[in-house]
Amino acid sequence: MHIVDGALSNPVVIGGAVAAAGGIAMGLRNLPLERIPAAGVLSASFFVASLIHVPIGPSSVHLILNGLAGLVLGWAAFPALFVGLLLQAVFFGFGGLTVLGVNAVNIALPAVLAGLAIRPLLARGSPLQGAIWGGIGGGAAIALTTLAVAVSLMLSGDEFLLAAKLVFVSHIPVMVIEALLSGAAIFLARRVKPELFADAKGSLA
Repeated sequence: MHIVDGALSNPVVIGGAVAAAGGIAMGLRNLPLERIPAAGVLSASFFVASLIHVPIGPSSVHLILNGLAGLVLGWAAFPALFVGLLLQAVFFGFGGLTVLGVNAVNIALPAVLAGLAIRPLLARGSPLQGAIWGGIGGGAAIALTTLAVAVSLMLSGDEFLLAAKLVFVSHIPVMVIEALLSGAAIFLARRVKPELFADAKGSLA
C-alpha cells in the first residue's frame, strides 16, 4: 500500500504534499487534548499492523487499520496516520520521504471520509449495531485507499495500469479482515469506553 520513492510523477508528488499539509492542519485543529492518547494508540496500531507484509505476486499486502483510526478520531486521524508513515519511512524505508505526502493522503483521507460518513452512526443503538457500522467503515476505508493508490499510479503513467489493478484485487481479502477487526474494536469500545463516541452526533473532533 506504500508507494515508493521515484514511482510517481512530479505533479502527483507535489499535489499529494499540498493536500497532506492541508489534511494535517485540519486534523490538528480537531484534536482535543483528551483525544491525544487515543490518537497515539491508533497511530502505533497502524505502525505495527502495516509492518507485517504478505507477498502476493510482485506486490505485497498488509493490514492498515486506517478505517478504525478515522472512526474514532475523525479528522484527527490525518496527523496520527502521518506520524506512523513518517516513522516507517525513516526507520524501515517503507514508502519514502518524497512520496510521504501522497501516501498520507491515500491512507488518511479515506480514514477521514469513513469517519465523516459512519462515525455519527456508531453511538446509536446497541454495541452490536455500532460494530456493524464500524465494520462497514473499516472495509470502506481500505477500499477507498486501494482506489486512491491505483489513481495515484495511473496519473503517473499508463505503464502503472497493471500495477494499479493488482493493488485493488490483491487487497480484497484485506478489506474483509479490516472490516471484521474494525467491527470488533468498535464493539469493545462501545462496551468499555463509550465516551469515545460521545460527540459522534455532533462535531467529528
